[in-house]
Amino acid sequence: MFAVAVVPVSVEAHSRVLTVSGRSEADRRTVLTVRANGTLTQLNVRRGSRIKEGEVVAVLSDEAREANVNQASARVEQRRKEYEARLPLVAQGVMPRLNLAQYEADLKNAEAGLAAAEAERDRGLVLAPIDGVITDLPVEIGQAMQPGGAIAEIVALDPMLVVIDVSERRIGGIKTGDLARVRLANGVEGQGEVRFVSSRASLQTRTYRVDLSIANKEGLIPDGITAEVALKLAAVPASRIPRSALTFAADGQLGVRLVDAASVVQFAPVVLVEDEGQSLWVSGLAEGARLIVQGQDFVKEGQQVTAKPAAKP
Repeated sequence: MFAVAVVPVSVEAHSRVLTVSGRSEADRRTVLTVRANGTLTQLNVRRGSRIKEGEVVAVLSDEAREANVNQASARVEQRRKEYEARLPLVAQGVMPRLNLAQYEADLKNAEAGLAAAEAERDRGLVLAPIDGVITDLPVEIGQAMQPGGAIAEIVALDPMLVVIDVSERRIGGIKTGDLARVRLANGVEGQGEVRFVSSRASLQTRTYRVDLSIANKEGLIPDGITAEVALKLAAVPASRIPRSALTFAADGQLGVRLVDAASVVQFAPVVLVEDEGQSLWVSGLAEGARLIVQGQDFVKEGQQVTAKPAAKP
C-alpha cells in the first residue's frame, strides 16, 4: 500500500486579521454662510488657518444696523429716566401707582427693541460652528454679500475618520467598538476604533462602508490620504495547516485529503479563513482528523493507504 504522512488536526478559535486599503475622511465639514446683507469689512482667517468654535471668521458692515442699535439704546435710556422720575411722585402720592405700570411697560418694550436691534447687528458676525481648519475661502474684503452667501469651508480634523469598504463575506465579523491598526501613506500610524458599520451594500461594488475613528490632535493626518487598516475580526473555529496540504478534488473543489479510521483516503472541502504565507487557517475540519501532508497528490478518495506520522520540522 502507498504510504502517506499525516498530522492530527487541531481546531481552535482563531481571530482573523482583515487587512484592507481605505482613505482618510474629515469627521465633519461645514460651509459658513452669511445671515444678512452687507459688505465684508473684516476677514480674520486665510486658507489653512486653524480656528476654534465660536471665533469670529468675518464681519459684515451695515451702517443701518448699527444706527438701529444706537437709536434703540437711546430709547431705552429715555424710558428709564421717565420711569425713575415717576417713582418719587408715586411714593409721595402725587401720581397714581397705576400710571407707573405704564412707564414700566414702556421701559421693557424699549429694552426688547434694543435686544432685537443688537441681535440683528450680530447677524453681521460670521462665527465658526466647529473647531477645524479653513480649507476654502472664496471671498475678499470689500465684497458685497447676501444671505446664504458662502464665506469659508471648515474641516474638522480631530478625530479623523478612516473609511474602508468590506466585502459581504467579511462584514459579519465587524462590529462597532472593534479596534484596528491604521497606517497612513505619509508614515503616520495609530489605533482606530470602528464607529460605524453600514447595513446597506453599495449597489456598484456590493461592499459595505465601515468608518473608523482615529485621534489626530497634531493634525498629521490630512483629508483624503490612503490608509492601510488591519482589523481583527471575530474569532471563528479554524485549523492551521501547511499550505502544501491543499489540493483539489476531481470536480475542482478546494480542500484537503484525510485518512479515516479504516486507513481509507477521504476528501474534505475547506474554507480559507486566513493566509499566513507558509501556513493557512481553514474551517471545515474536525478535531483529531488525520490530515495528509505528504503524498496527498498521489492518492485518490477511497484508496487504502498506510498512514505514518509526519516528521516534526
